[in-house]
Amino acid sequence: MSKIETSNSSTVRGAASPHVLPALPYAENALDPVITAKTMSFHYGKHHKGYVDNLNKLIAGTEYADLSLEKIITSTVGQPEKTAIFNNAAQTWNHTFYWNSMRAKGGGEPPAALKQKIEASFASVDACKKELASAAVSQFGSGWAWLILEGGKLKVVKTANADAPLKSIKPLLAIDVWEHAYYLDYQNRRADYVNAVLDKLINWEFALQNAS
Repeated sequence: MSKIETSNSSTVRGAASPHVLPALPYAENALDPVITAKTMSFHYGKHHKGYVDNLNKLIAGTEYADLSLEKIITSTVGQPEKTAIFNNAAQTWNHTFYWNSMRAKGGGEPPAALKQKIEASFASVDACKKELASAAVSQFGSGWAWLILEGGKLKVVKTANADAPLKSIKPLLAIDVWEHAYYLDYQNRRADYVNAVLDKLINWEFALQNAS
């Protein structure tokens, strides 16, 4: 798993406490005007919180109650009877990763070490951004676009719904393309939202941290 804060801590007896909604890494209005405070209020305060609350209800009294968020995801993926638990655990993790994938006054030139990796895999930063934008815009329905590290090479992948590229792969950045991520600000103009995130908010430093 990549380097984000987990939402699960331990009690003095060693059992896991209920999962909590991680704090945003910035104020709700910090990404304005690309992503407005109104969108953040609903997306973080309603959707992300809802996944955390639902997860706690679903795992209460089960074998998953004392597991870390990451362990719940890897233990339930691909199991139809555990779909609800997986969806809420994965969406809790995905959203925390997405918030960290952005920052105020982001975008611009990646750090030199990351730029070298990008150019080795995509030829240029612009080519990398274009591939990320294409994946995000072409994802049919709800899902995610990811910059990942696999086998020493950077790649772009997309996933549907709550799925994330976690097995034997290191996610570096994520772009949320569920409609609730952008509809209040951009309506059906997903491409405008994606390009604005890549140009003005993307957190290349976070990607470098995950790539190391």
